[in-house]
Amino acid sequence: MQSIRKKILMFILFSSLSALILSALFVNLTINSTFKKYMADTQEKRDNRIVQYFEQIYKNDGKWKSNSGEELMHEAYMSNYCLTLMDKDKSVIWSMDPNEIRAKMHMKNMMGRNKGVYTAKTYDIKNGDSVVGYVSLGQYCSLLLSEEDINFKSQINKSILASVIFTIIITIIISLYLSKEFSSPIKKVADLSMELSKGNYDVNYNGHSNIVELRNLENSINDLREKLKKQDTLRKRLVSDISHEIRTPLNVLQNNLEAMIDGVFPITDEGLASLNDEVIRFGKLLDNLNVLKKFEEESVTMSMEKVSLNKVIYSVVNDFLITIKDKGLEIYYDKENYKDYYILGDENKLKQVFINLLSNSIKFTEKGGSIWVNIKENREQFIVEVIDNGIGIKKEDLPFIFERLYRGDKSRHEREGGGIGLTIVKKILTLHSASINAESQWGKGTKVTIVFKKLSNNLLG
Repeated sequence: MQSIRKKILMFILFSSLSALILSALFVNLTINSTFKKYMADTQEKRDNRIVQYFEQIYKNDGKWKSNSGEELMHEAYMSNYCLTLMDKDKSVIWSMDPNEIRAKMHMKNMMGRNKGVYTAKTYDIKNGDSVVGYVSLGQYCSLLLSEEDINFKSQINKSILASVIFTIIITIIISLYLSKEFSSPIKKVADLSMELSKGNYDVNYNGHSNIVELRNLENSINDLREKLKKQDTLRKRLVSDISHEIRTPLNVLQNNLEAMIDGVFPITDEGLASLNDEVIRFGKLLDNLNVLKKFEEESVTMSMEKVSLNKVIYSVVNDFLITIKDKGLEIYYDKENYKDYYILGDENKLKQVFINLLSNSIKFTEKGGSIWVNIKENREQFIVEVIDNGIGIKKEDLPFIFERLYRGDKSRHEREGGGIGLTIVKKILTLHSASINAESQWGKGTKVTIVFKKLSNNLLG
């Protein structure tokens, strides 16, 4: 297996070098093709010039002489090509020897596809419309390159090669930087995830990537670390709380029964009733845990139908009026208008939600306090608020109030309750595609906000 940095490095290098080599080959082929075309055009112009020169000589002399145009021999010799002048019957007037060109020392610098193979092209020499002679131009390659031409091509190829080498070096440096820039934060995240998988939630990650996606990944893994750390703390606390909740009634039962057996406590109806209360308390705890288990396993049966939200809330409020009055509290139920707020839900499960919420408000609000239940709406949602001015929830406990058996503050913990009411509330609301949020200030009160989706118009009829 290869590291992500090596993978990224190899990918960038392969892509860059492939593009670079292809570009260099394309540039080289383009330059060579253009240069050959240029040389072919130059050679064609030379041939035309030579033909025109002989035509002018014939026009001036009116005939061919044995030395007509011999002055071109020197130019032809120096330029590595041979000339042969013939009359209209193709009889040779004068001719250069190709072997002299082959024997020249600088012949080795000639370049061309047909180097070493002598080829000749014959052109007509005309006087007016009549052909009066022929000139043959022969050479040992298709294109004759001078030493300057060869040096020019060589310099171009060297420049291309130097550019390729320089670009490869720059590409390697940039690839190393980019691969590190990408792989370093990913490697750190991978290392952190390995530590998290081992249960080490105290490891710190200080990533500062300037790439949005990698920064989001860093933030996500940090959030995950915090959540796992909190969940681990909650898990340990859950085990402790369950142990405490189960141990307390069992200890009471065991101690009282042992005292009765030993004759320390008399066996009375009042004593047996007290023990029965502990058994009932223990049974309620197990029932609540069983209910929570069903919600978490999504095995709870929901009877979803069109439900009037305000009627459900009003029914629950009415059920608590006597309890609220006995505790010396005031409750205010308010909605924006008198129409029904219809949602799709299970009426009994929704009643359980508001029973739990109102029970908490009553339980944690002192005598003389108030409770408000409000219903609002916007274009797509119904918003229910349950507000009290009770003892409130501490800031450090607020994020965990929907966790199983979580009861943070001692003053709240000492009050009657199993610690899973809000957990069940959240599970029920999740099954109704609703959200719940709590805001609270210690000593001032709590506000719980629930947001339901409106029932679509085609289901209202």
